[in-house]
Amino acid sequence: MNNRSDNRGTSPHPDHDHAQHAYVHSQAEKKAVINRLSKAVGHIEAIKRMVENDADCSQILIQLAAVKAAINNTGNLVLKNHISHCIVQAAKEGDEKAISDLNTAIDRFIK
Repeated sequence: MNNRSDNRGTSPHPDHDHAQHAYVHSQAEKKAVINRLSKAVGHIEAIKRMVENDADCSQILIQLAAVKAAINNTGNLVLKNHISHCIVQAAKEGDEKAISDLNTAIDRFIK
């Protein structure tokens, strides 16, 4: 979620340039996403322990569904932040590539 212009060339995804937008997400926005991801990681670790301890498969599936929901909710938060800030800024700048990139990301996220 960091779109600082000094990140050019440091993206783990070479086809995604974080430098195209000037908007930098707030600490509160970052913290909200990080907190949600941390909870999901903790939940996954708990599920791993459940499997190691031969927990009931139905309970494991229920917990996996909870993780899926947590990840989807985190994705929704990232998407809302992206649209509210990055895409609004890109639209002001006439950056059609940002909208194309968003469409690609949405397609991948909902699969």
